[in-house]
Amino acid sequence: MTKDVTKDSYLVGLIGSGIGPSLSPALHEREADRQGLRYLYRLIDIDVLGVAPQAVGDLVRDARDLGFDGLNITHPCKQLVIEHLDALSPQAEALGAVNTVVFEGGGRAVGHNTDVTGFAASFARGLPDVPLERVVQLGAGGAGAAVAHATLTLGAGRVTVVDALPERAAQLAAALNRHFGEGRAAASGPDRLPGLLAHADGVVHATPTGMAAHPGLPFPAALLRPGLWVAEVVYRPLETELLRTARALGCATLDGGGMAVFQAADAFRLFTGREPDSARMLADIAELAGAVPAPK
Repeated sequence: MTKDVTKDSYLVGLIGSGIGPSLSPALHEREADRQGLRYLYRLIDIDVLGVAPQAVGDLVRDARDLGFDGLNITHPCKQLVIEHLDALSPQAEALGAVNTVVFEGGGRAVGHNTDVTGFAASFARGLPDVPLERVVQLGAGGAGAAVAHATLTLGAGRVTVVDALPERAAQLAAALNRHFGEGRAAASGPDRLPGLLAHADGVVHATPTGMAAHPGLPFPAALLRPGLWVAEVVYRPLETELLRTARALGCATLDGGGMAVFQAADAFRLFTGREPDSARMLADIAELAGAVPAPK
């Protein structure tokens, strides 16, 4: 459906858990301000509301009824929301995860996933020349599905998915093999992580560990080593304990800021039909996350 680019007022939101520190409202609203739009971005935190993740369907319906133009969806609702939508984009359907919902004419709720393109664009920009033959990924949830697809799309030879829930890792690996070809993905439990990281080219971290609400390392620091690249999905804080520890060892690293910007830019385009300026948004997140001082 083509968006009405003559429209100049938008109401959007984010549904998830512990999203108070999210920079999505500022990223979207700053870009909208530069384009002369009235754009309100609201946080819908299931923790604050005191509801379970399974309430995401009710929240989506309420937002539609209240006149929202669209929603972003984050942990832990990216997979749960699917059954409450009217349609999915091909990419969201292939992933089995949604991070963007657009309300179309007649109130149809259509799910999209901008995490894949967001991570791929960030990785290509930030780690353009790293080896990709053997990649270990931590996390097989909604974000994990997206970044695994992106990593294989970028040319990774084999991605081994590690998750605390073995069946979830196995399901994601099976889906990746169906999509990219047999042998491109494997599943493993956390107990095999030492051996996997010892022989990997790099590791992609796609769990909530390291977020402001979930501080800490996703695995023992002793498993890091020089020569292993480390890519992070968490962007608040921009420098997680994992990245700080990896950089101290001389590892090439990628923070989650680029993924946050490029997925936000894609969502902005879906919500408004207008082209965002990703370069300006990258400068925004560096400032908002404290990497550079705010302009005087």
